[in-house]
Amino acid sequence: MNIILIGDPVAHSRSPKMQNAAFAHLGLDLSFAAVHTPLADLPLRVAALRGPDYLGANVTLPHKQAVIPLLDTLEPEAARIGAVNVIYKGAGGALVGANTDAPGLLEDLREGGMALAGRSVVLLGASGAARAAAFALVGAGLARLTIANRSLGRAADLVANLRGSSADQPPPDVRAIALDDIALPAIIAAADLLINATSLGWHADETPLPNPPVSAHTLVYDMVYRETRLLREAAAQGARTRDGAGMLVHQGALALTRWTGRTAPIEIMWAAFRSALTP
Repeated sequence: MNIILIGDPVAHSRSPKMQNAAFAHLGLDLSFAAVHTPLADLPLRVAALRGPDYLGANVTLPHKQAVIPLLDTLEPEAARIGAVNVIYKGAGGALVGANTDAPGLLEDLREGGMALAGRSVVLLGASGAARAAAFALVGAGLARLTIANRSLGRAADLVANLRGSSADQPPPDVRAIALDDIALPAIIAAADLLINATSLGWHADETPLPNPPVSAHTLVYDMVYRETRLLREAAAQGARTRDGAGMLVHQGALALTRWTGRTAPIEIMWAAFRSALTP
């Protein structure tokens, strides 16, 4: 049985080595492979998952929102977030979309010693990964969330979604701002946590925010699971930093349970992830 990673690009991914090590440890006859999938090929790629040779998929950028209309149903949290990173088969072979990015992020922040209650957070980006982070953060009791994006309209749409989903529990102070807004540096300087959920930093020495105005009280978290320019420049200014390796492992563990019903061997997955970083 096959499970695939759907995205564009995917060659950089450590998920295949991590998941295949977990399957082997559990004695499961499963194979995980990354499959490069441009947007034009996404409908056919998802349709192929309905075949008997497939158990499901991970979904990575830029398809976490585009994949939703191609599925049969969503878990409630994925529907609320509006982004999917896991596909598995439900009753009758229905394709079910889930989001394990949100709990994966919260677990990694917890392991990193970051208590969110009452804190001020700046989130860079408004794509599928950012949506998962935003909904997770709002549910964690923080005091203020500022979403900064190149397109102010997309950030404002996400803020509206967050407010609209919290009728039974008023959200914290949530606001949208453009990345080039002159007010952003002061907001970042006062924040306890800065998260990069953009794609800048994945494939080149790019950054969404050169020389971020952070200090020792700030944790700078990059969803990219390696050292990035953002993290280097933040560390040079005295900030604490953390990359997205833990988020990758924890979302992958939750995905494995969706596909197999088994408890994921976290330490095996961590060891495989670390070995994948070695040339």
